[in-house]
Amino acid sequence: MPPTLLKHKGRPVPYIAPWSNGPEEKFAAAQARAGLGGVLSALDCRWVNHPTAMARAEYKPVQLAAARACGLPIPATLVTNQPNDVRTFALRMGRPIVCKPVASPVLIEDGRLKSVYTRKLRSTDLTDLRGIDTTAHLFQAWVDKVFEVRLTVVGERMFAIAIHAGSNAAHEDWRSDYGSLSYEVITVPDGVATAMRQLMLRLRLRYGAADFIVGPHGNWTFLEVNPCGQWDWIQGATGLPIAAAIADELQGVS
Repeated sequence: MPPTLLKHKGRPVPYIAPWSNGPEEKFAAAQARAGLGGVLSALDCRWVNHPTAMARAEYKPVQLAAARACGLPIPATLVTNQPNDVRTFALRMGRPIVCKPVASPVLIEDGRLKSVYTRKLRSTDLTDLRGIDTTAHLFQAWVDKVFEVRLTVVGERMFAIAIHAGSNAAHEDWRSDYGSLSYEVITVPDGVATAMRQLMLRLRLRYGAADFIVGPHGNWTFLEVNPCGQWDWIQGATGLPIAAAIADELQGVS
């Protein structure tokens, strides 16, 4: 019986085995990833992006360190599985902190795709941190925001939109409430554009979907760059020619 692939907004999803058996399911998934990934990585062709570059860039600590080295402001960040470290971090920040996944926020449960969103921690959360010790978590200082930016980088071209949240849930994580969002095409500040080009070069990426927070004083704070981030909904909402830019990049057209 072939594996069942679930479609989610036009993007690939992880391998799903036709049976539910812990060790065998994990083994089959690892084989599928190594087989397909190995064949693709061996191709001598123009990549947007090369699988090995994407694999490295998906490590959020790598992204954040590289972004800071390129001159992009980032939030104070902690990766840990120690509850006391989280409390100490929150006390040192002196303001709210958020918790988010270290890796992809997408998971499959009962055959359905689900997502884990960024969450601002309340005082009650800091009191009861049971479960933190089971695996790594990423915590960051909350950054006051007027709006957020999705900056889609394709080669040397940049497409920036302001994302305005229309609900409390979207204000914490705009992905949690797409229906409340409104979009506005904006210009990227020269300093941010220069730093992003340096970051893309450092990460060896030709495509990336970067997320920023823009604060009350117009300052941009880097959150992450997804080497295979979604873009079609942006083009549909704004008319930005992202698909054409990707096609040009694949053909080497400047």
